[in-house]
Amino acid sequence: MTEIPMPFAGQVTAFLEEHAPTDIRHTVEDARKRDTLAGNYPYPRWMKKSEYQDALKPLQFELVKLQHWIDKTGQRVIVIFEGRDTAGKSGAINRITEVTNHRTVRVVALPRPTDRQMREWFFQRYVERLPAGGEMVLFDRSWYNRAVIDHVFGFCTPEQRARFFLQLPDFERILVGDGVHLIKIWLNVSRAEQLRRLLAREGNPMRHWKLSRMDIEGLGKWDSYTHAITETFERSHTVTAPWTVIRAEDKYRARLAVLQTILGLFQYPHKNSSVVTPPDPQICGTPAIWEPELWDDGS
Repeated sequence: MTEIPMPFAGQVTAFLEEHAPTDIRHTVEDARKRDTLAGNYPYPRWMKKSEYQDALKPLQFELVKLQHWIDKTGQRVIVIFEGRDTAGKSGAINRITEVTNHRTVRVVALPRPTDRQMREWFFQRYVERLPAGGEMVLFDRSWYNRAVIDHVFGFCTPEQRARFFLQLPDFERILVGDGVHLIKIWLNVSRAEQLRRLLAREGNPMRHWKLSRMDIEGLGKWDSYTHAITETFERSHTVTAPWTVIRAEDKYRARLAVLQTILGLFQYPHKNSSVVTPPDPQICGTPAIWEPELWDDGS
């Protein structure tokens, strides 16, 4: 049998052992499998899988109801999923798509822009993939690449990023004003948890493909990401298009909070209010729940 290529084998481990802050390294090395690693996370252990599955199935049934309503009434829905690497964006999206029709609910995960797209209006390639009536589009990363990743890795100039922030409020205001339901979800993990998840990818041939060169280079850019995220929340958390931030140390709790957040925003036929309850306020809220010492929403 041909071996599966693992081009980044050992690189996450080397960062953990040689460059990670000592407290982070000790946290990762001393943790049991289902411990949560952020010291201020309200739950010391992951939710039990059986409890998660019991809570997930009724919420997914509600998603099917929502899908039928979107299709029948011609609603246009955008859900943006953002967050640091390994925050659980794909996992949350998969819990939606595994029970919905891809003709109604589709995922957009854009590759690196082409040379021509680099010369277009920045928002243009996203506009081409916006939902028509009767569709929900799930953006696995979005135009917010310009605010964080492009900035941290130098893929855009300061002038281009400034132009993005200048145009962004009007762009999202136009979408919402035209009747689009715009939902912005930011999944957040601690540095220790991110390293643990990257280590799991590094050593597993069946998951190693999820590691990229940018993941490796980004290991030493935690603070740069933090500053970029802070500014992004300050510039884009608006009344028209607010952010919902979900602390995703426990993927199970985070996925449930994602579904509760989306379902809670709509009044569709036969909605079961005993199932669609508000997400856990200890892990889900405004950007103030993210890093309160860095970001204050005024509340």
